[in-house]
Amino acid sequence: ASGEAGTAGCGQAIVWRNVVLMGLLHLSAVYALSLVPRAQLLTLLWAYFCFLMTALGVTAGAHRLWSHRSYKAKLPLRIFLAAANSMAFQNDIYEWSRDHRVHHKYSETDADPHNARRGFFFSHIGWLFVRKHRDVIEKGRQLDFTDLLDDPVVRFQRKYYKSSVVLMCFVIPTFVPWYLWGESLWNAYFLASILRYTISLNVTWLVNSAAHMYGNRPYDKYINPRQNTLVTLGAIGEGFHNYHHTFPFDYSASELGLKFNPTTWFIDFMFWLGLVTDRKQAPKEMIQARKERTGDGSA
Repeated sequence: ASGEAGTAGCGQAIVWRNVVLMGLLHLSAVYALSLVPRAQLLTLLWAYFCFLMTALGVTAGAHRLWSHRSYKAKLPLRIFLAAANSMAFQNDIYEWSRDHRVHHKYSETDADPHNARRGFFFSHIGWLFVRKHRDVIEKGRQLDFTDLLDDPVVRFQRKYYKSSVVLMCFVIPTFVPWYLWGESLWNAYFLASILRYTISLNVTWLVNSAAHMYGNRPYDKYINPRQNTLVTLGAIGEGFHNYHHTFPFDYSASELGLKFNPTTWFIDFMFWLGLVTDRKQAPKEMIQARKERTGDGSA
């Protein structure tokens, strides 16, 4: 959970509940690593499958669909992505998308919820440990989010968010290995729920931290976001961050055909199934012109 409105600047009040909960979560994840050798292979594969579903709930769902409207998804796919997003447990779709739109509009300012100019730790996890800067609240109020609440799937997930998180993030990942192949509830809980959840959180946060600090800037050298291969591998296609901040409307969040991007593959597959329409893309001529005008010459 993120902090709420509060005081400004360096005097932002610490949200001790979040500090304690995140500390306990990460300690539990370290303990979970010791259980890996004792778990069944199927349980580890299941945990990885849950990780991929979690990631899609953020990348294809809250990020590319709801935050940026870079493609349209039919009802069955929106329901799946909302369920996957509840498995991610990173605030409901409305709140996640609201914060993300503010992040794009006011990137690297006090109105950016995870302003990377305040350092790696703040942009990675520290922003969750303090109440939001007043600029985040004030600037956020000026943006229009009515399109999010016009979606009944977003409204439903927001209304039943807590119960959906309990079910999707903790109960189902734990229950399946125990019920289907006799894994211990202990192993199933710590590996498919706790460890998977902690890793997925950190992978998402790396987009806010590492991908805003380390890498090249072939599209726009005047902004902080960078191309970061390691983040791309972990966040299934979200590390082409200089491209994404230059062309945020592009559903692929990268130059198509050139890069490893499982989220784009997923959206394309859903398009093939008829569940996705209106994929927005930056034309090649626009990309090339932008590279020549503002890029750092690295690509």
